Amino acid sequence: MLYDLNIAWSPGLSPSDLQNTLRLSKTLGYDVVALNNTITGSQIPNSPSPITNPIPILNPQQPAGGGGAPSSITTPSTTASSSLPSSSLPTILRRATLEITDPATTNYRLPDFTRAYDLLALRPTSDRSFTWACNNTTDPPALISLDLTRPLGYHIHPRTAMAAVHRGSRFEVCYSQAVQLSSLNPESARVRSIFIGNVQSLVRATKGRGIVISSEAKSALGLRGPADVVNLMAVWGLGPERGFEGLGTGARAVVVNEGVRRRGFRGVVDIVSVAEGGPERAKGEEEETNGKQGKKGQKQKGQQQQQQGQGQKRKNNDKGGGGGIGGGGGGGQQKNNKKMRKEGMA
Repeated sequence: MLYDLNIAWSPGLSPSDLQNTLRLSKTLGYDVVALNNTITGSQIPNSPSPITNPIPILNPQQPAGGGGAPSSITTPSTTASSSLPSSSLPTILRRATLEITDPATTNYRLPDFTRAYDLLALRPTSDRSFTWACNNTTDPPALISLDLTRPLGYHIHPRTAMAAVHRGSRFEVCYSQAVQLSSLNPESARVRSIFIGNVQSLVRATKGRGIVISSEAKSALGLRGPADVVNLMAVWGLGPERGFEGLGTGARAVVVNEGVRRRGFRGVVDIVSVAEGGPERAKGEEEETNGKQGKKGQKQKGQQQQQQGQGQKRKNNDKGGGGGIGGGGGGGQQKNNKKMRKEGMA
């Protein structure tokens, strides 16, 4: 399965454009996509108010164990569900990307956003927020998405980047940031060169591990096929094997882990399915198991008694043979020899 975990969404996006983008992503071979709502620092509420999810639910979602999507949404959408035909659409997730400048004002709101969205990504804009997103968040974010089209203003240190990977976070590279640039804009060449330099720095810091490739396409023109994406990433420094991993198994691991975190108990215990038959079947299986264990115990007890009987019989045989031959016979022969010696001396 192929994943595109970042398709740009905004409240002003028309349903027809969204439908065209989703249908094209399905045609290109992407099975699971995520609609991304980018929230800037000023839009993050400071008060403990409930977080609402404005992204509409476009099709029924599948469980993470079978295909990779979380099975339920804890916070309902405030927008009415669209009537798009789900047969020609991929599985659609709802994601939020928080732009972080000051971690102190955002850390305590992360659990609220986690409950409201299927996926949560952080986009740090400073060295301090980048270090916080990699090392110091309460729960490791699913994705760390960097804006690679502008100078970062800090160095991506390998130790910091690999610490985030070891915690379970993944770094996101959005190829549409460089692809969907107008050739008429004189700044396009400079933006593209900055993007390529930042991608190479990220690949060097992580050695190609823990990278997820997404599009961040604002329209259908920003999408590319999986083979084209892998070729682009190979030119930018990421090997083909890592490129396919970023579109497939790496992205799937993000979705499955987030699904287990939301459904399971403390992100560890996950209920996969409920046993059929209810308590009557469970009681019957318990009685059958107890009966088998009882028969097995009786058989083992009989074998132990048989072994004990054989050991006792062998012990009695050994005692009888020793007294008649080795003990009694040997003592009588010695007495006879002594008597004959005495008679000869006399």
